[in-house]
Amino acid sequence: MSSKRRGDELDSGSDLASDSEVNELGSGSELESDSDVNELDSGSDLASASDSDSDGEDIEKESKALDKKLARQVKDADKETLELNIQESDDFTLPTKEELEQEALQPPDLSNLQRRIKEIARVLSNLKALKKNGVSRKDYVDQLKLDLSSYYGYNEFLIELLVEMFKAAELLQLIEAFEKPRPVCIRTNTLKSRRRDLAGVLLNRGVNLDSALTWSKVGLVVYDSQVPIGATPEYMAGHYMLQSASSFLPVMALAPKEKENILDMAAAPGGKTTYIAALMKNTGLIFANEMKKQRLPSLTANISRMGVTNTIVINYDGRELPKVLGINSRDRVLLDAPCSGTGVISKDESVKSSKSLEDLQKIAHLQQQLLLAAIDLVDANSKTGGYIVYSTCSITVMENEAVIDYALKKRHVKLVPCGIEFGEQGFDKFRQYRFNPSLKLTRRFYPHTHNLDGFFVAKLKKISNGKRSPNTDEPSETVEEVVNLNDKEAVNLHDEVVLNDKEDIVEEKNKKRKRDGGPQENGNSSVGVDNGNKKSDDQKSQIIPVVKKQWEKRAKLSREEISQAREEKREAIRRMKAEGVVSEKPERKKSDKTWNKVKKGGKGKKGKKT
Repeated sequence: MSSKRRGDELDSGSDLASDSEVNELGSGSELESDSDVNELDSGSDLASASDSDSDGEDIEKESKALDKKLARQVKDADKETLELNIQESDDFTLPTKEELEQEALQPPDLSNLQRRIKEIARVLSNLKALKKNGVSRKDYVDQLKLDLSSYYGYNEFLIELLVEMFKAAELLQLIEAFEKPRPVCIRTNTLKSRRRDLAGVLLNRGVNLDSALTWSKVGLVVYDSQVPIGATPEYMAGHYMLQSASSFLPVMALAPKEKENILDMAAAPGGKTTYIAALMKNTGLIFANEMKKQRLPSLTANISRMGVTNTIVINYDGRELPKVLGINSRDRVLLDAPCSGTGVISKDESVKSSKSLEDLQKIAHLQQQLLLAAIDLVDANSKTGGYIVYSTCSITVMENEAVIDYALKKRHVKLVPCGIEFGEQGFDKFRQYRFNPSLKLTRRFYPHTHNLDGFFVAKLKKISNGKRSPNTDEPSETVEEVVNLNDKEAVNLHDEVVLNDKEDIVEEKNKKRKRDGGPQENGNSSVGVDNGNKKSDDQKSQIIPVVKKQWEKRAKLSREEISQAREEKREAIRRMKAEGVVSEKPERKKSDKTWNKVKKGGKGKKGKKT
């Protein structure tokens, strides 16, 4: 009777059976099947069993039909909604000047701005098919910049920079990711604990964490905590360090070895320095440099708390470190350079509106100087090292690829793989700029793709301890052609390093001949004439190499190079005097005014001026 009643209800127009009814049907069919089995066992009629089975099959078929009908209705509704959305999107047009002026007079309509941003991004993703007649790509991009600046609070310069770097759809994902904080991470201090033991202790204290960083063996992600994560007994004892996951990457790329001599050029607050010490197992020597004195207390406190004993803290401008520590004196150098912070906007939203082109240019110039100093500190002949790691928390090309490309031209270094298995390749070309193809070996990290702060990492290997020529990518070779000493322009450009031009030599010989009463030369006579005799080819060859060696270096020379060139100049003059090409200075009479002018503190009447 139960099964018949359910069938009558379905026939009377019921569209959907409830879950309870389905359960009742199932239980009823089970009871009937049990009763049928009992009847068969007791010798009852087989016809009654066949009738009950047929009723159950009919209900099952009707239930399946209802399910199909419902699924078809939902599918049709979704299709209709999608068609309406597409129709609305196809009708999207950019606002006119009058509409924009009207919007400017009213409070910003955030929902309208957000809808327009998404629509413009959709059009730019398939511009050829979706753009309106008479509207150019520039019109869409300009409106997108304006809306993004209004909605998210970026200044015109920074939003234009981001638009140049990313496609519209990816740019929206990046900006949205900047609006959300990155996960809180801690790094296990392997000098005092193991990650598994630390995780167990913190879980017992009410900290919800997980080892979600599959690429790190010491990182833990903290989701929430019932206790302050920076004030637990384990934190005070130095078992872990509060540190962003992205700052693990430079140390992983550096890959320090035990018993090496390593420098961290910008060490505060000490997260990367203590990580290096842990990987070195407190062996070797680490110099932790920090230029800002106000950051030294946090650096020294963290080094002490983490149990690091192989580190010396110093306070110098990073550009002066080659003079302080000595060139070619380190096995590895880590430079986490100061930057604009465009990769950590989620931590400092003031970056959105405070950065300008001038700021980036100044920062990039400082980064170039620091990187060259870091390269000079590394010993190319180190048996285990010879590496420099450069990193920034910025995503701009000016602070990253452009700086590395500059270093490749100025020093004997090459890019090598970072040893990090994930991340996007660096740019080898950007807009009108073309960089070294090896810049693909650098790594970029973004919040919308890796859930990390925006970061850049590059690893350099020093090939030679020398320096490249200032003008060319490759070391300059000696010029084989004879240098024309009549080229006054060249002499003026290199008056500090060129040996002597023709006029100086002629003047010296004229002074000598005036004393001897002989004929004097004019400025057009041969350079190698001495008392009417031409100078030999060997004597010419002794003068020219000094000149032609400096001929190629038209850029500003370093102090060491100028000092060396002056010493070569003095040596050449002494050699020429010994061969008689240039005479000794004439003896001055005691009546000369200059002879008697001796400054205070001199050696006497005939002494040299002091």
